[in-house]
Amino acid sequence: MNYQTYSPNPDLKSIVSCYWTLEVPAMEETQRQRIVPDGNIEMAFILGDDVKRYTSENDFLIQPRAMVLGQITDPFYIEPTGYVNTFAIRFYPYGFANFVSVPIKSLANTETPIHELFGDEVGNLLEKQMIQASNVEERISVIEEFLLTKLQEQNTVDQIVKTTVDALASSKGTSTIGTILKEDPGKRRQLERKFVQQIGISPKQLGKVIRLQSALKMLLNDEGENLTNIAYENEYYDQAHFIKDFKEFTGVSPKEFLNNQNLTLSSIFYK
Repeated sequence: MNYQTYSPNPDLKSIVSCYWTLEVPAMEETQRQRIVPDGNIEMAFILGDDVKRYTSENDFLIQPRAMVLGQITDPFYIEPTGYVNTFAIRFYPYGFANFVSVPIKSLANTETPIHELFGDEVGNLLEKQMIQASNVEERISVIEEFLLTKLQEQNTVDQIVKTTVDALASSKGTSTIGTILKEDPGKRRQLERKFVQQIGISPKQLGKVIRLQSALKMLLNDEGENLTNIAYENEYYDQAHFIKDFKEFTGVSPKEFLNNQNLTLSSIFYK
C-alpha cells in the first residue's frame, strides 16, 4: 500500500489541505475497509479498478470514478475490486463551498459525480484530463488550474463560518460555540444555519469530529500512556465519554481499532 500526500499551490493553501494518492496492488482476496469521519470533504478520481461502497451488509454501489465525497457522519465500508489507484483533493471543512453553489449539506454521506456539480461538459473534460495525465505532477497541474479558475467564479465562504472552523481546529474541537461567539451571541442561529449550508454538518458535529481526530492521532502514534490520558488530553469528561464518542464515529472501541485490519486505510489517513 503506497499512500503519498502533496502540498497545494500557495494560492489554494487556505482552502485545500493536501492532494493525496493511494496505490494498492490487486489481491486474490479483497478486504473491506471502514472509512471513518474526518471533518473534511474530498474530490476523488478513481484511476484503477472499480471500488464498491457498501450501503448495508450485503448491498453495495460502485463509486463514481470522478466524485466528491461530502461530510461523513457515519462510518461506512468500501472494497476494491482489483488494482487501487486514486488521486484525491482533501479540502478543509469550509474549502469546497468556495467552488459550488449547491448547499454542502446535500453532499453529506454520499458520493456525487463531478459532472452533476459542474455540468457535463466541464465535469467530463476534467475527468478526461485527469485520466490522461501521465503522472502525479500533471494531475496536480490540471486540478489546480481548474480550482483556481473556479475560485474566481464563486462567492467566498462567510467569514463567521471560517472563523468558527478555525477556532474549532485550533482548540482541537473543544471550544464551544458560546465561547467562539462571546462578543456577539446573537449570531448563533445565523452561524448554525450557514454552517450546515457551507460545511454540511453542524458546528457541534464538526467539533466532535475534530476532537476525535486529535484523540485518534494520539492513539495511533502512541502519544498517550493509556485511554484515560488520551481522554484527559482531549478534554473528554472521562474515559467512558471518550470510548462512547469513539464508537459513534468509528463503529468500534479504541482497542479494536488498533487491531482491526478493516481499518488499515483509515489508520494510514489519520497518521
